Amino acid sequence: MTTTPAAVHLARWTTSVPLLALAVMVFTWGSDPDGILLVLVAALLAGAVLAAVHHAEVIAHRVGEPFGSLVLAVAVTVIEVALIVTLVTTGAKGADSLARDTVFAAIMITCNGIVGLSLLFASRGGRAPVFNAEGAGSALGAVVTVATLCLVLPTFTQGRSGPEFTPGQLAFAAVASFGLYALFVAMQTRRHRDYFLPRPDGGPDTEDWHADPPSNREAVFSLVLLLVALVAVVGDAKTVSPAMEDAVAAADLPQSVVGVLIALLILLPETIAAVRAARRRRVQVSLNLAYGSAMASIGLTIPVIAIAQIWLDGPLVLGLGATEMVLLALTALTGVLTVVPGRATVLQGGIHLSILAAFVFLAASP
Repeated sequence: MTTTPAAVHLARWTTSVPLLALAVMVFTWGSDPDGILLVLVAALLAGAVLAAVHHAEVIAHRVGEPFGSLVLAVAVTVIEVALIVTLVTTGAKGADSLARDTVFAAIMITCNGIVGLSLLFASRGGRAPVFNAEGAGSALGAVVTVATLCLVLPTFTQGRSGPEFTPGQLAFAAVASFGLYALFVAMQTRRHRDYFLPRPDGGPDTEDWHADPPSNREAVFSLVLLLVALVAVVGDAKTVSPAMEDAVAAADLPQSVVGVLIALLILLPETIAAVRAARRRRVQVSLNLAYGSAMASIGLTIPVIAIAQIWLDGPLVLGLGATEMVLLALTALTGVLTVVPGRATVLQGGIHLSILAAFVFLAASP
């Protein structure tokens, strides 16, 4: 008996897990599961996230670089936005600052964690990986600009008593961040696409020795499963969010840790993809993933949250505290010193990872 292509697809976990996650979402919708069922939902949630990014990578492989990094970044950000909106609408504890905490955590993880790990793996054996300073520098500049507009300015504006924007200020920040993101995408994919391609002098490992791109049929199949996985992630996150909040409260941790956990979960697959590229000394791809994800996280999340505020009750706290602003400034400064030379060493990787470690430690122990 021969095995059909459809049977082969169904045998893959990247096909079965999203379908199972969707089925469990329907079964548990509106309930408050515990015990083994809760563990199963959480496991399928994590599996659906990994499967979603896998299918985004398949689509990315079909369209090529730098479109591939863009597809992956947008897919991850859609999941992030969906989780934030889901938790906010369910009245989660600390929902008024959840968007800020998650976006800032995503910036720290991408600009320090992914960049640091990528440079660390690419520098093994005493190598000094090279990349396009023009592309990485432009991306970093865009990230710092939108982060300052959306996360720093609310602390100093005077329209509201707390670290919040007025409706008009929030609308301006949303339009500005989305406009800058659109301009960044246009630069990355059209006018200056060569700035975001791996440098030809990066060494023999920079050759694109991937397998043949998937067919159009396989790409469409992955697109359908990507949508299924995204729906399952949103629904299952709504189910497990109360347990996650209770665990944070039971550990006597600040509520902002919930945002850090969301960002860590969502960005884990992207981190793995960046490290894989760095091991092949394709550091430019790793930087595209890191800075592209940071840019998408702000440029897409803030506008969606701003629109959602039309029907959501309660304040929207976006302004960072003094500690977070110091970490953001340190990230921007070290990022500039890393990307401007167009070449880095293991020292730069260690510096970025130390900043990430400081962020995680201070998030748990402010």
